[in-house]
Amino acid sequence: MDSINTLFLLSGFLIALSILASRLSTLAGVPLLLIFLGLGMLAGEEGILGIQFDDYALAFLIGHLALAMILLDGGLRTRLKTFRVGFRPALSLATLGVFLTSALVGGIAMLVFDLTPVQGLLVGAIVGSTDAAAVFSMLGGRGINLNERVSATLEIESGTNDPMAIFLTLMLVEVLVGDIGGVWETGLFFIQQFGLGIVIGIGAGWLSGRLLSWLDLAPGLYSLLALALGFCVFGLTSALGGSGFLAIYLTGLMIGNRPGRHLNFILPVHDGLAWLSQIGLFLVLGLLVTPSEMLEYALPASLVALALIFVARPLAVLVAIKPFFRFRWREVIFIAWVGLRGAVPIVLAIFPVIGGVENASLYFNVAFAVVLLSLLIQGGTLPWVARRTRVLLPPMIAPNRRGPLGIQADNDFEMFVYVVENSDLEDVPIRLLRFPSGALIASLFRDGVMLHPKGSTRLCRGDLLCVIGRTDDLPALNKLFNGDATLKREKAFFGTFTFSGDVRMGDLAEAYGLTLSPGEQEMTLEEFLSLRVGGHPVVGDDVDWHGIHWVVSEMDGNRVTRVGLRLY
Repeated sequence: MDSINTLFLLSGFLIALSILASRLSTLAGVPLLLIFLGLGMLAGEEGILGIQFDDYALAFLIGHLALAMILLDGGLRTRLKTFRVGFRPALSLATLGVFLTSALVGGIAMLVFDLTPVQGLLVGAIVGSTDAAAVFSMLGGRGINLNERVSATLEIESGTNDPMAIFLTLMLVEVLVGDIGGVWETGLFFIQQFGLGIVIGIGAGWLSGRLLSWLDLAPGLYSLLALALGFCVFGLTSALGGSGFLAIYLTGLMIGNRPGRHLNFILPVHDGLAWLSQIGLFLVLGLLVTPSEMLEYALPASLVALALIFVARPLAVLVAIKPFFRFRWREVIFIAWVGLRGAVPIVLAIFPVIGGVENASLYFNVAFAVVLLSLLIQGGTLPWVARRTRVLLPPMIAPNRRGPLGIQADNDFEMFVYVVENSDLEDVPIRLLRFPSGALIASLFRDGVMLHPKGSTRLCRGDLLCVIGRTDDLPALNKLFNGDATLKREKAFFGTFTFSGDVRMGDLAEAYGLTLSPGEQEMTLEEFLSLRVGGHPVVGDDVDWHGIHWVVSEMDGNRVTRVGLRLY
């Protein structure tokens, strides 16, 4: 069999096997990226298939392409409103946090491997940043519904902390090969990485979003154009000395927050592209490693990895966000635990190999061991830690399927498909349902047969309803079709009784026999909770006051509209 056919056969087989093996992640709780990495190692030169692959330059190129697509997809799915609560702490983690993590890990690596200070710091810089692919995959793919403050901080951090790690890695590689510039050149490079990445990413992303919303293209072309524009931004920013990774993430952010029908065609395709990028990237990195060589560094590398997980990351998070932002201790603990390492450290570990640094294999194998243990220990226990630290919100109901109707260019109507699971809707006439004013039932399916619903039609459990509405109607529709089990979970979390956010604190104190301090009598409940939280409240914020838990249950932008009362 010639080489081209062999390439198609092996690549198709490995990708298909990776997708099928994803079921193992669901059944056994094994992190999905760890499965992809393991399959790459099994297919490698010391594995079952014995594929010889040691082209670091090609792996470096594949790594850049894959990470660019993953960050573009991550930006497309990040809502600008999350920056309201997550931008400042995420920026602190992406700069100060990465620097502190790199310094702490570097000191430990220097002692464990008997390295010089610069060599130790290079190890720290390589593994200093969290990985967007790992964070997006673990949080999104595992169905973990975190409160907005925590989820926004983690997502924005993972999308923006690569420039600092790249800056530190390149600077230390240049020091080791004797090609370092002066303080002025180093400072200029740092400013270029962040400054150009931010300016070009936001500017080009804004223009790209307007272009995509204005053009009238075949549905399949929107996603290709978005990808092409993202790659152009990545290449231009990198060529000018900026961070292409930061720029393409911000480009995706600007495109994804530009309303228009283009998003309905872009998001599903880019979801598949992001998964393909993760699978391909981790398979290639798995092929690149030599297990027998990695075993030589296994014990000391494990010590470095454990120090990173249990010492360096927690201390860096503590210093970077606790003194400056009002995070609760349980939120700080969870953020410290989600310091997931993935493809980025392994790709950065290729820099010393390409740069000709002495003993470059040490950096690559240490980075690989750190990623393996991070995915195994942190990734494998993420749902359990989220429950223990109480940063989870109850699962949110959503349409089983949804799709645009293509009627309007902006704010288009969509078809939402719901299954009736709420026992409270059993035998209820459709005319009694409190639908949003702009939504209506287009069809009803019962036992596979389509019915023509009327106002007198009574619902049954298991009915499938096709509802036409707009995105703004989703919160009300989701609440209407909420399942009975979900309602019970919500009551257990948010409390049985709810109050409006504008209720007067003096009235609450009088009704429940509570004591208020001077100045709190005339406050609204919203103002009181904002003061206690110390900033922007988010859904799920829990304030323990006089033995009563006051839980934010609904928000309208920055306003608290509903607050639950829980007595335990």
